[in-house]
Amino acid sequence: MSAAPPDNDVLWAREIVKSHHGTPALRGVSLGVREGEVLAVTGPRGSGKSTLLGCLSALLPVDEGEVWFNSAPVHTLGRAGRERLRRDRFGFVGSEPHLVPELTARENVALPLLLAGAGGKAAYTAADEWLERLDVGDLGRLRPDRLVQSQRQRIAVARALAPLPPVVFADDPTAPLHRETADQVLRILTSAARSHQLTLVLATHDPELVRYADRAVALVDGRLTGPVTPVPRGTTAPGTAAAPAVPAAGR
Repeated sequence: MSAAPPDNDVLWAREIVKSHHGTPALRGVSLGVREGEVLAVTGPRGSGKSTLLGCLSALLPVDEGEVWFNSAPVHTLGRAGRERLRRDRFGFVGSEPHLVPELTARENVALPLLLAGAGGKAAYTAADEWLERLDVGDLGRLRPDRLVQSQRQRIAVARALAPLPPVVFADDPTAPLHRETADQVLRILTSAARSHQLTLVLATHDPELVRYADRAVALVDGRLTGPVTPVPRGTTAPGTAAAPAVPAAGR
């Protein structure tokens, strides 16, 4: 029988393996994420970052290994159980906003709160507050097709944060944004996570964005290669692995 995950790890993975159509994406990854931590997973495109976030967030079932959330096994859940977990406990921001086109920006942000059973007044109050924080408060009545990409992405971030889920997964959320806007969105995202004691798992291929995290690890060819040293702003050199492989306990 496998050992239980550490008590202070809200997410914990042990030797997870995942392939896509026979092509290995994760090759025995072990990782722990502490409660309230901002963790960056960095690496080149195609290194397995999105697959790792998919497995940790219950979007993808693992082929082998274990994934735990708050000391409860995720890897044993069926499809319906994983869907409930994502709906009730996780927030997600991708590189594309995927807003509901028929809804206004305000309605998109309020939607997960309404689905979780919040009253209309509370849901729309929270939506308005987060739209203001993301500097798109004046766009609440517009539908996505009236907005530019950077505005839609800010609204997607607001939607992920509004329910205050215990864990937010951000898969390259600044990919469609210019540098100045990307920095602003990352500052808001990470400061919101810290101020509300949310856990944030951020995947990015941009080594400059690592500086917003409490800790960063590198993923190359589906394997963790060790912690990452933040790259100062304006430096073009890629992040480098500073230690050997992560031990099996995720540390």
